[in-house]
Amino acid sequence: MHKLITTIFLLFGLASFGQIKGKITSTNGESIPFVSITIENTYTGTTANEAGQYDLPFKTKGKYTVIFQSIGYKTKKIAVNIASFPHVLDVVMEDESYEMKELTISKGEDPAYAIIRQAIAHKKENSEKTGRFEADFYSKGIFRVKNVPKRIMGMDVRVEANNAGTILDSTGSGIIYLSETVSHITFEQPKNLKEKIIASKISGDNNGFSYNTAQGTFYNFYDDYVDMEDVSMISPLAKGAFAYYRYKFEGNFYDENNNQISKIKVIPRRDKEPVFEGYIYIVDDSWAIYAIDLDIKGYRIRQNILDVLTLQQNFSYNATNGIWAKNSQTFDIKAGMFGVGFTGKMTHVYSNYVFHDKFEKGTFTKELVAFEKDSNKKDSIYWTGVRPVPLTGEEHTDYVKKDSIAAYHQTDAYKDSIMKGRNKFHVFDVISGYDYRNEANHTYFNYDGILQVPMYNTVQGWNIGTKISFNKSNTEKNRYFSIWSAFNYGLAEDRFRAEGGFSQKLGKVGTFYVSGGNTINQFNPAEPISPLMNSISTLFFKDNYMKLYDKTYAKISQSRWIFNGLTMTGSLEYLRRRPVFNNTDYVFIKNDHDYTSNNPLDPTNNTSAPFEKHELYKVNISGNIRFGQKYITRPDGKIPVTEVNYPGVSFMYEKAFSSTVKGYEYDFIAARVSYSETFANKGTFGFNVKGGKFFNADKIAFMDYKHFNGNQTHVGTSEAYLNVFNLLPYYSHSTNDSYLEGHIEHNDKGYLMNKIPLLADLQWNLVVGYHGIATPDNKPYQEFTVGFDNVGFGKFRVLRIDYVRAYQGSGFATDGIIFGLKFLDIL
Repeated sequence: MHKLITTIFLLFGLASFGQIKGKITSTNGESIPFVSITIENTYTGTTANEAGQYDLPFKTKGKYTVIFQSIGYKTKKIAVNIASFPHVLDVVMEDESYEMKELTISKGEDPAYAIIRQAIAHKKENSEKTGRFEADFYSKGIFRVKNVPKRIMGMDVRVEANNAGTILDSTGSGIIYLSETVSHITFEQPKNLKEKIIASKISGDNNGFSYNTAQGTFYNFYDDYVDMEDVSMISPLAKGAFAYYRYKFEGNFYDENNNQISKIKVIPRRDKEPVFEGYIYIVDDSWAIYAIDLDIKGYRIRQNILDVLTLQQNFSYNATNGIWAKNSQTFDIKAGMFGVGFTGKMTHVYSNYVFHDKFEKGTFTKELVAFEKDSNKKDSIYWTGVRPVPLTGEEHTDYVKKDSIAAYHQTDAYKDSIMKGRNKFHVFDVISGYDYRNEANHTYFNYDGILQVPMYNTVQGWNIGTKISFNKSNTEKNRYFSIWSAFNYGLAEDRFRAEGGFSQKLGKVGTFYVSGGNTINQFNPAEPISPLMNSISTLFFKDNYMKLYDKTYAKISQSRWIFNGLTMTGSLEYLRRRPVFNNTDYVFIKNDHDYTSNNPLDPTNNTSAPFEKHELYKVNISGNIRFGQKYITRPDGKIPVTEVNYPGVSFMYEKAFSSTVKGYEYDFIAARVSYSETFANKGTFGFNVKGGKFFNADKIAFMDYKHFNGNQTHVGTSEAYLNVFNLLPYYSHSTNDSYLEGHIEHNDKGYLMNKIPLLADLQWNLVVGYHGIATPDNKPYQEFTVGFDNVGFGKFRVLRIDYVRAYQGSGFATDGIIFGLKFLDIL
């Protein structure tokens, strides 16, 4: 019965919703996708879907003129007399015919250059006409995969995908993501944009929030630069555009208002620059943008997995105010790697513009996006009434299938079958690991098993570990609970260690953490060398860089977002720490020297330790300030959005007290300022400056010193080297006094390399950097680096090579090559 009632309401919604609808085809009967449809001299409009079908939301009967506009076709104006709804209006559009009229050619220059100069000269006034407005925004995104293999690294990815609601066919192809968003946007040039999400829908996820928003896709070609990821593309109408583009006049035509439109081909001067290619259409006399049809190659924005992104924009003219306003924007994405293809289409519709001379103070705040309550719970009747771009048959089928799967996943029968099937425990799981999920109450249990890759160090020898965790969440109340235990056993040391803890997030109150146990730690808590890199260095080269000590601890802390831009954390910790020593000298290959000791202060003495066994308490208060912090507001909480326009500041105070060894107590203050920003097409610049001061710390334990992240392996594992040194011995400059540390790096993202013939074909990025330390007990240490990032072949570019030259005081210290393996960053 409930299905019958739902159907009746749905049919009622369809019948009562006013609309002009139909299908748009070419003269040979083929569907024309993404046609822009508007009511003349209004901002009521929509866009056709991939099949050429359209629904124009309109509820007022009477006489109107409907305009159909699409790149490559003649604009069509049709007068209609609407007596009832829905009003069906099928349209046939003709191919645009371009006239090559005689134009004055100056010194053999193509006529396109004169038109582009005029467009650049008038872009400020054209941009200002649409510089302040409110509008309704609709976005639809659909992404497909092709040729997904059945298994990757032993995992049946198609089964995993289908359990998540993804429908892949026998060839491993299908829709992996479909979502829609309806919102209201407010914009003020150059960059102020806020958005209120009214409705959000994800296929197969009844509680999900779609991020198909206007944020990040608001591209204005009147600006000099168009931001794409971390590279700013150069607009064909930029002030310096002639240094990057050639232009070719390909004809003109007249639109429905007798405006003459010139079609200009945009041609890159250098292939590897961050430039577009394709066509831009300019209105004569006003020199406004009529349409955009440009391609973005993946290698030009350093996104190697991307093949090409085609961006189209259509603008409509309103004779009442003389404004050309963007009414539609589409993306056609093609990408792929390792034989797996990926395609995507994004459709954006801008309608119901209201232009303003100015906005009241306070209109724009740090809140970028706000989701209305229950915006992700709108039913099909609502979506039928507001969706300006009709679903294609494929999209409709995807919604039906995935929403049905999602609904079935909520039934007791499915949950019981999943819990009996997927959660079934097997004897071999004791070794391989076990995963338990209960979707009904959002609880998850994970056991890693003991079949982990063993690591090696000279204290423990071969050592293995595992971890057990349990999580429970309540997204509606913004609560989260987690408990975990980790275990480790070292064969040469013959010692078993265990630690554990739990965390509890309680909405706006913050997150509580409690942890404790027995572990083995590096003296530098930042762990400058990973267990994997240390294992390789030790077993193959007999370089045991990792220096360790034994720690038993109990810790409680709380972290809380005090207000926008400020997060504070406080903790209290009990520590019992004791020295450990080398227990093995095993090595795979090289054996021409002895291992150094585990004492970083005396590497030749295997019986001495850098501290005495002791107990100690610590209290720590720290904070992070992000100036200009912006955020997204969802019903389940606020999500910070990092803005690069302002630096971030961190500060910390730590006090050690009640030590069982005299002199191990101290006070310590520290601060850090970090900043990173992409400067248009000229690359990304960043710095990280840190400083601190110890008080009453002349005889403190060595692990409480300030240590610096050195590197003696000649292998780099970070994306950017803004927190590490390249050739600095790990503990050579550790201090219990004051210090100042600085890191600076600039990645040109190809800005210079792109301009050098032959080298441009490599698609490498030039990277230069500086690293320095100043402490009272050592002469200043400095490193100067120059190298190349994005090194590799084809789409596999995860390598970086740097030449480093180090100086101690005023003299040369050493130099070397660092090989960056960015895929090791997670190890």
